[in-house]
Amino acid sequence: MPIKTQSDLPARESLERENIFVMDENRAMHQDIRPIEIGILNLMPLKEETELQLLRVLSNTPLQVDVTFLMVPNHESKNTPTSHLNKFYYTFQEVKHRKFDGLIITGAPVEQMAYEEVDYWREFEEICAWTKTNVTSTMHLCWGAQAGLYYHYGIPKYPLEKKMFGIFSHRVMNRKVPLVRGFDDYFMAPHSRHTEVRREDIDRHPELTILAESEEAGVFLLMDTDGKKIFVMGHPEYDRVTLHNEYMRDKGKGLPIEPPKNYYPNDDETARPNLQWRSHANNLYTNWLNYYVYQQTPYEYTNIEDIAGK
Repeated sequence: MPIKTQSDLPARESLERENIFVMDENRAMHQDIRPIEIGILNLMPLKEETELQLLRVLSNTPLQVDVTFLMVPNHESKNTPTSHLNKFYYTFQEVKHRKFDGLIITGAPVEQMAYEEVDYWREFEEICAWTKTNVTSTMHLCWGAQAGLYYHYGIPKYPLEKKMFGIFSHRVMNRKVPLVRGFDDYFMAPHSRHTEVRREDIDRHPELTILAESEEAGVFLLMDTDGKKIFVMGHPEYDRVTLHNEYMRDKGKGLPIEPPKNYYPNDDETARPNLQWRSHANNLYTNWLNYYVYQQTPYEYTNIEDIAGK
C-alpha cells in the first residue's frame, strides 16, 4: 500500500530504505482514487519512533492511505521537538469537523495513574465521543485500549505486581472473525504495561468478543459486535529493539525491571533479539484496514454517519 505522507516527514527516509512505498502529496493528487483517511492519535513519548512503527505496519495492502497525526495540546511532550509537532501534527480541535475512515489511539506512559488524573483525560473523552459519529473504525492500543474500554464500557484496570514485559504466546479464540483471518492458532506479540483488564469484566458485556488471549499475559485482542471499536492490549507495532531500549532505559534509571521475557536469545541481553511477531502484526493491521475500514467506508463521506457509530 502506498503510504501518503508529507515529503519531509523524518520517518519517510527510513520507510523508503525498507522498500516501503511512500507517496508524497503531489503524486497522490494525480491518482484518481479516494485514499483511506487514517488518523493516528499519538500519545507515546517517542513520537517519531511510533510514527515509523505504525506507518510500517499500515503499508501492506494495495490501498492508498492518507495519514493525519494528532496530538493533545494540553500535554507537554518532553521527548519530541516542538518544531516536529508544529510541522507534522494537528490538534483535535483542528480536525474534529472531519470524517476519518479509521483512527488509531496509541498507548501512553500514564497507566499507573487514575484515568481522571491524566492531564488530557477530558480531551480523550471528547475524542472517544467524536469517534462514534466521525470514524468508521477505531483501533485502541495498550493504554489507549484500557482507557477506551473504561470510557465506553466502564471496564476498570488493575495494577500488576510487576510489569508485564516481553514477548508472549497468544491463542486465537475465534478464527471465523475477519480481524484474525490468516492467523496461526498461536502467535507471539509484545507487551509492556503495569496494569491489566480482566476477562471477567469483559465477559459482562455480551457486545464484546475476545479474539486472542495469553495464559501468561491475559486478554490481548477484543472488539465490539461490528468492529467499530477494536482493542489491542499489547504493542504489535513494536520493532525489534523497542523492548530492549525500554529495558535499558529503566535499568539505567535504577527502576525495578526484569529483562523482557522470551525476547533475548538464551536470555542474553547483549544478544540481538529475534523478531517473532512481525508477520501477525502486519496481518492484524491489514485485516483491520480491509475488513473494518475499507469495506465499510463509502466512496463519498456524505453518509458516513450512517456507518460510524452504529
